[in-house]
Amino acid sequence: MRLLTSFLSVGLFGLGLLVSGMTDTAKVQGWLDVGGAWDPTLAFVLGGAVLPMMLAWRIAARRRRALSGEPIPEMPEQRLDARLVGGSVLFGLGWAMAGFCPGPALAVVGWAGLPAVVFTLAMVGGMIAWPRLQRMAPATARA
Repeated sequence: MRLLTSFLSVGLFGLGLLVSGMTDTAKVQGWLDVGGAWDPTLAFVLGGAVLPMMLAWRIAARRRRALSGEPIPEMPEQRLDARLVGGSVLFGLGWAMAGFCPGPALAVVGWAGLPAVVFTLAMVGGMIAWPRLQRMAPATARA
C-alpha cells in the first residue's frame, strides 16, 4: 500500500509541476526577473504549496501517527544559520541560472534536452560530493 501511495503522490506532484508551469524554464526565470519582464503567475504556485504545508504541519503536530500507521517524524529544528542562508543563496542562484530546481528537473529530464540533463547530473554530483566534503571539513566549520 505504501508503494502505491508513493507512486500516486509522485505522479500527482509531477502533474502539478507540469500544469503550474514549473517545468518551463522561461516561466521560472520570468518569475525571478523582478526588475525586468516579471511574470507573477508562479506566486499562485508558491501559495498553493506553502499554505497547505502550513496546515499539514499544524495537523501533524497534534498526531503521533500518519494515516498509514507509521510514526510522524519530529518537526525539524528551526534554526537560521550561515549554512541555511548559504544553501538558500546557492539554490536560488542555480534556480535563476538554469530555470530548474530539483523536482521539475527530474520531472522533465527525459524530454527537456541537454540543459535538463546537465543540471540533473550536476545536482546528483553535488548530492554525492556534499557528504564527503562535510567529512573533510574541520569540526568547527560543520557546527
